Amino acid sequence: MQPAGEGHDRFDEARRQMVHEQLRRRGISDEHVLAAMQAIPRHLFAPPDLADEAYEDHPLPIAGGATVSQPYIVGLMTQALALRKEDRVLEIGSGSGYQTAILAQLAARVFAIELHAPHVPEAQARLHALGLAEKVEMRVGDGRRGWREQAPFDAILAAACFDRAPGELLAQLAEGGRIVYPQAPWPSRDEDQDLWLGRKSGGRLHTTWLGACRFVPLL
Repeated sequence: MQPAGEGHDRFDEARRQMVHEQLRRRGISDEHVLAAMQAIPRHLFAPPDLADEAYEDHPLPIAGGATVSQPYIVGLMTQALALRKEDRVLEIGSGSGYQTAILAQLAARVFAIELHAPHVPEAQARLHALGLAEKVEMRVGDGRRGWREQAPFDAILAAACFDRAPGELLAQLAEGGRIVYPQAPWPSRDEDQDLWLGRKSGGRLHTTWLGACRFVPLL
């Protein structure tokens, strides 16, 4: 699995180490997810002055108070969604587009919402360069409202923290669909939040705790 135009560069070994040390050794075992994260060059989604940190085990700050999520958290959330190649995915908080690119490697279509308007054309340009733009539709908007015109979705991934369970999105999730989201009563950058996997069954959301995490609050 390799995006069009990607060749060998000075980051190749760092990316291989990231996949082996940060993902595989910590329990990310889905080979499709591992292949996607090996294929997508994370440094292209980081600010140029942080490119050399792109494969380290921490999030990277970007404009608008957002971040490029920690590689392990990207792998964990993506694996939890158990994506199929025919799935339609809603992403809330696309930022610079790194998680978007991972989802586009694995699913049929990705519908990405981002509140910080300048991120959207920049992310689209990166996705175009990787040959993934045709699989992704992006827009500026309030992620709490989802994307009703494109619902239902087989999977939803939120990369910003809710202050309560995302009940507003349940109606947009297909029966049997999965949603991964962080939640905390009053989310902040300095406090651990809870990462949840929800599965829709019988019109209700059944949740499983995935671990602690830290995301920017959903605005």
